[in-house]
Amino acid sequence: MMAKMSDKRSMVNNCKKIIFLGSSVTYGSAAGGISFADIICEKYGYEMIKEAVSGTTLVDENDESYVRRIRGIKADSADLFVCQLSTNDASLDSPLGNIAEGKTLDSFDLSTVAGAIEYIIAYAREKWKCPIAFYTGTRYDSEKYSNMVLLLKSIAKKWGIEIVNLWDDPELNAVSAEDYKRFMADPIHPTLEGYREWWSPFIEERINRMLDF
Repeated sequence: MMAKMSDKRSMVNNCKKIIFLGSSVTYGSAAGGISFADIICEKYGYEMIKEAVSGTTLVDENDESYVRRIRGIKADSADLFVCQLSTNDASLDSPLGNIAEGKTLDSFDLSTVAGAIEYIIAYAREKWKCPIAFYTGTRYDSEKYSNMVLLLKSIAKKWGIEIVNLWDDPELNAVSAEDYKRFMADPIHPTLEGYREWWSPFIEERINRMLDF
């Protein structure tokens, strides 16, 4: 008997593997450890690797930096790699740095946001050879993070990667004050309702497009 279309779709989805790298927002620290990553992967049957540690930075300042943790991800293959543009770098005033001329792993200054982002892209591309995306947070009062988003846009052009840009989307950010109180535990961290009702629908559309689904 031929499989139903829904069964075929499920089988296809179950073959899709997404790696998420990030900190508390990717982890879901204000939502009991459930973030958009868990919600989307459960909904579509994607295999998920969620490498998320609260309080960590892109810049390589300790053993829990994004740069060092990406090297420890035990996966031989992936269909999509998604990295958080960490708000911790803005809070800790990590230096932005400059976009490198080269693209090899030894080209980047890992003590800067630019260098860390480029290293992560280069490493993911070399190891998994899959589509790569960075995602931003929604708007909050941070000139430093705003500058990081601008920097990410320039890096994305250099590398041809995707940005899931919650920061700049006017419709997404035009929520009522009442909904914002439900959706956000603080200016950075969504609640479970915030992930389910606000962030996930926006992010899943873009993830599915990158996975050609």
